Amino acid sequence: MGKGEITGYIDVAQVALYVFFAFFFALVFWLRKEDRREGYPLESDPTGKVKDIGAGILFAKPKTFHVRSGETFTAPNFKRDERPVAARRVGSWPGAPMVPTGNPMIDGVGPAAWAERADRPDTTWDNKVKIVPTRADSHYTVANGDPDPRGMSVKGADGKVAGTVTDLWVDRAEHVVRYLEIDAGPGAGPLLVPMNVAKIVGNRTKGRSVRVRSILAAQFQDAPRIKSPDSVTFLEEDRICAYFAGGNLYATPKRTEPLL
Repeated sequence: MGKGEITGYIDVAQVALYVFFAFFFALVFWLRKEDRREGYPLESDPTGKVKDIGAGILFAKPKTFHVRSGETFTAPNFKRDERPVAARRVGSWPGAPMVPTGNPMIDGVGPAAWAERADRPDTTWDNKVKIVPTRADSHYTVANGDPDPRGMSVKGADGKVAGTVTDLWVDRAEHVVRYLEIDAGPGAGPLLVPMNVAKIVGNRTKGRSVRVRSILAAQFQDAPRIKSPDSVTFLEEDRICAYFAGGNLYATPKRTEPLL
């Protein structure tokens, strides 16, 4: 028997390799079970019928998670999003495109869709509301030399004025501007515009304004509003961002057509 051999045909290197294969297989199998905690059961794309969800060895055992807000949730729970979709399929094959049957930006179709997140504000590590207007926290100001959008007019993709910026909403954790609060006329609650779809244009001599190219000026009236004047919830954020993102495709009929 040579040095390092267990038998004449198996040595330590072979055993180590087989142990690694077994470990790696078990790791991948465990990961595939864990990633089935959410997003199941699967549904048939053409019909919407629920597929076989499987059982036993294919799914992890239900686990209860305690989140920082004090709430708990159990996964997997096989809950489905049963909200009606305001769109029709152009065909019965998997992956067939869907054509909106109403106003897709309001109905939440395609890029304008939102998730049913918790209807409560996000908080910082010390349990303060994370995203607030500057009127609620005077600690935040615009740096000297930078344009202050407050008081600037807001124009849509058509160049028409939609309203005026009244305040900035800042992220206390990241120290960035998340939203612009807009006075766009009467409505139920403040209107917020995501800062990443807004651009300050012009200069000090000719005057500055805020340009939002994702939607038209008239469409600001239909944008989701928030309930509280000093906080925004997860659900409200998702709906607001979905509305302005959906405008990149649905704001005008021309945007839904091919470029060539």
